[in-house]
Amino acid sequence: MSKELAETRAPLWTISSRVVVFAAVGAALYAVLGVISIRIPGTQNVDIRPAFALVAFIGLRFGPIAGLFTGLVGNMIIDQIQGYGILTYWNWSVANGLTGFLCGLVGAVLLARANREVVRLVLVAVLSWIAMFLAFLSTITDMWLQGLTLEAWAATAFGATLLSNSLVMLILVPALDAIWEPISKRMGR
Repeated sequence: MSKELAETRAPLWTISSRVVVFAAVGAALYAVLGVISIRIPGTQNVDIRPAFALVAFIGLRFGPIAGLFTGLVGNMIIDQIQGYGILTYWNWSVANGLTGFLCGLVGAVLLARANREVVRLVLVAVLSWIAMFLAFLSTITDMWLQGLTLEAWAATAFGATLLSNSLVMLILVPALDAIWEPISKRMGR
């Protein structure tokens, strides 16, 4: 994110029509594209979901509120479409939302300081991965909700998710950001 972009960005907690639109569009895109995924055998319903990159991207570019909404609502819709219901894996929807929220927080604070594109893209990858890692630690609640042991949660749920989401965070989020940067400059944002 360029310095000009950081200067025109609204305060983090502002709920403007822009934030609402990007949150709704982000959640809808994530829900539709999130159905396209590859199940990892031997896990607790863990998928490689390329659309998850949208959660971090929306958070980084449009703030924590848009990121939270995109991840939370988008994942709830995906669960509903896939037949799990909205509340079956609610903690995973919360983890998706937290990822977007944390990306929005760190994106606003740290990415504005990146003065070269390569540095910005590396920061995007690293920060989105850290946000995802921290957010998905919240799924430890599966130990109580699903009756898993710590070892089972770490191996079949958290570890598998960490692996599949790492691919998305380290490759697709920087790619989306690299594509968006020139567009946002042309829009004057």
